[in-house]
Amino acid sequence: MKPLLAVVAVLLVIGLGVAAVVLGEADDSPGLQGLGVLLVVGAVVAGVRTLRRAR
Repeated sequence: MKPLLAVVAVLLVIGLGVAAVVLGEADDSPGLQGLGVLLVVGAVVAGVRTLRRAR
């Protein structure tokens, strides 16, 4: 059950990061875009690590 919860959490954080990038571009805010990219990259790294440790 833990890997499924991790996948759901990763997808939510990725969605939040993508939303931050889109909203940052609409407002011309490079800081918000950078935070969005960091959220997406961090979520992917955390998800991969969790799934690799679960096996």
